[in-house]
Amino acid sequence: MLQIIVKLICLIIILLGVIMIFDARNLTKKFFGFGDQNEGSSGLKILGYIITIISCIVMLFLK
Repeated sequence: MLQIIVKLICLIIILLGVIMIFDARNLTKKFFGFGDQNEGSSGLKILGYIITIISCIVMLFLK
């Protein structure tokens, strides 16, 4: 039962990471008010990629 809950949480985190990757420019415009949006969007893309990879590794080791 606990593994199912952890897998669901990992799937939700993976979903959030993928959303951060694909909507980085819109999220940067919405949440941050600084002028250089290229650095902000690339930072969000990198963060989303790292979150997605870590969550996928956690899902891999849960059997």
